Amino acid sequence: MPEVLLLRSASSILRTVFLSRLPPGGPRCVCKLSLNAWYLQGARPHVRSSSLTDGHTLSKESLSHALDLSSPEKAKDAQPNSAEEALWTTRADGRVRLRLDPSCPQQRACTVHQMFCRALEQYGHLHALGFKRQGSWERITYAQYYLQARQAAKGFLKLGLERAHSVAILGFNSPEWFFSAVGTVFAGGIVTGIYTTSSPEACQYIARDCRANIIVVDAQKQLEKILKIWENLPHLKAVVMYGETPVEKVASVYTMEELMELGGQVPEEDLDAILSTQQPNQCCALVYTSGTTGSPKGVMLSQDNITWMARYGSQAGSIQPAEVQQEVVVSYLPLSHIAAQIYDLWTGIQWGAQVCFAQPDALKGSLVDTLREVEPTSHMGVPRVWEKIMERIQEVAAQSGFIRRKMLLWAMAVMLEHNLTCPSSDLKPFAARLADYLVLAKVRQALGFAKCRKSFYGAAPMTAETQRFFLGLNIRLYSAYGLSETSGPHFMSSPCNFRLYSSGKVVPGCRAKLVNQDAEGIGEICMWGRTVFMGYLNMEDKTREAIDADGWLHSGDLGRLDGDGFLYITGRLKELIITAGGENVPPLPIEEAVKTELPLVSSAMLIGDQRKFLSMLLTLKCTLDPDTCEPTDMLTEQAVEFCQRVGSRATRVSDIVGRKDEAVYRAIEEGIRRVNGNAAARPYHIQKWAILERDFSISGGELGPTMKLKRLAVLEKYKDVIDSFYLE
Repeated sequence: MPEVLLLRSASSILRTVFLSRLPPGGPRCVCKLSLNAWYLQGARPHVRSSSLTDGHTLSKESLSHALDLSSPEKAKDAQPNSAEEALWTTRADGRVRLRLDPSCPQQRACTVHQMFCRALEQYGHLHALGFKRQGSWERITYAQYYLQARQAAKGFLKLGLERAHSVAILGFNSPEWFFSAVGTVFAGGIVTGIYTTSSPEACQYIARDCRANIIVVDAQKQLEKILKIWENLPHLKAVVMYGETPVEKVASVYTMEELMELGGQVPEEDLDAILSTQQPNQCCALVYTSGTTGSPKGVMLSQDNITWMARYGSQAGSIQPAEVQQEVVVSYLPLSHIAAQIYDLWTGIQWGAQVCFAQPDALKGSLVDTLREVEPTSHMGVPRVWEKIMERIQEVAAQSGFIRRKMLLWAMAVMLEHNLTCPSSDLKPFAARLADYLVLAKVRQALGFAKCRKSFYGAAPMTAETQRFFLGLNIRLYSAYGLSETSGPHFMSSPCNFRLYSSGKVVPGCRAKLVNQDAEGIGEICMWGRTVFMGYLNMEDKTREAIDADGWLHSGDLGRLDGDGFLYITGRLKELIITAGGENVPPLPIEEAVKTELPLVSSAMLIGDQRKFLSMLLTLKCTLDPDTCEPTDMLTEQAVEFCQRVGSRATRVSDIVGRKDEAVYRAIEEGIRRVNGNAAARPYHIQKWAILERDFSISGGELGPTMKLKRLAVLEKYKDVIDSFYLE
């Protein structure tokens, strides 16, 4: 490539990086040739050397091709010809019409590559990814991140990645996950995450459905799953492994280092040719639903879905661009889920965030250590994660001395009262400021949230008890509501947009409506906007069920909107219980009422579809095995405290269930009687219930990968117990 083209396209990022390194008072006028020579000779922003970049220098050729396509002239090439396209497709190589709307900010549609190039111009010198190696934190910049993604893209092309075929990733969050995902999109493929907890059969279903040419795995355990099913995957050409080295050499199995070396054999022009033809209305990511209501469905997301959500969805959540304040986040939730993928991966690129990776055993206890070391400015967790943090604090408080426990309870009570009575005020009365200074700030620091200003949750409902608990710690939990089919949040709460128990307001530029509303204003939530997916891969019937003739996405969720436009989720259409008497009963409010009334209850599932009356399955709060994260037989401190309060000495689940502990069973019966007393009518009463011997879990099949209750699986697994409720 001519030197003048290199200089023109690279000048902005090079000038930014170079001038930031000049000594105070030094010359500010530097010729482009000097900048180019300086950078190509190996100068870097100050960053600890990383094994991830060893052997991959920023050569003149790679830098030229890395930056050329960021120019405005190139950006114009990728605008879709949307007039000829339909609103949905089920083909991996299909195109859709962008949902442009007068109320929607008319941001020029862009591809993932264009979004990354814009980030390079502004944030190329900033730290992008942080990861721990041999006990020390290492970091790489956005410039290095981009070049690694390009190298991975060329490696995938060398291994035979075809257009509109997938690279499936089966591994824990890591820089390699990010390089593989971005590299897949750059190479014209479709990135497809697979949950690490998936069985070989589940891996086979997804890899076959998405026509995976390459599967990236992080460990020998995951490699063995793929080796077991490889012969049933006609499109699979290679497996790439990071994190560990294969135990033995296997044909067509490569390490990540070997992938990068293969990428060096592909000319930069070959990758650029692919990038120049990409359009925002083509599929670049597949997110498979967890299969709580049948076989997983492949949700097709376009480049525009990803880039629009990364910009506008994150703005609705008050995520800051790095020039204002660089956000720091900890990546630990499964990236195969839309929430983590949008929040960690794509939004990070859009605004120049620093993403730090937790350890693979994060949910077994190490997450708090990572949070303390990294001190994120923004954090997200599914409700079950926040509940576990709450339970751990309660356990520590119960084991503390009398004075410390009383101080914590006093401080939380004062802060909760303030946050409930003055939710929009930052001006705290003296008692609240004192409570925060003496007690609550220290608790937040111990949790790693000293600098955290935005704490989010999504993917499942959260109990009122948990929300109020964290309000007592002066931590607001901001809800987001959306689906895989809406590329993440379609409704969002934020520091500027908060109402307790609400899922926030619709993201600006998107639309929502309720259909088939009842007398209380509750109806099915329907959505429209740039967030709405392309369709379900290879599933025309399912796509037609989800998207109506006018292009509205039907969520299947029930909710109501208040006068100010805040959304409140009340249940799910498919979970709505219709009794034999024809009564429509939403289970969620009743289940939450039972858990609020009975603090020892972990899970409560209402039953009664086509039955004469309502019944309920209960599980008790128990500790988790630190190695496997499996429920144990030991009750939590909070559950033991409840037992003692009602006159029981039980410390294990088996003490209660196996011996039918009279005191606990009586207390539960009284609690359910109180819930029934607050019910709207007799058909809403729980007439029978049972305590199960083990809490719900992912391995037990009752919970999905994001810890969402799989009601059909529970009905099948505990069929005998349920049938016993209805025997004459």
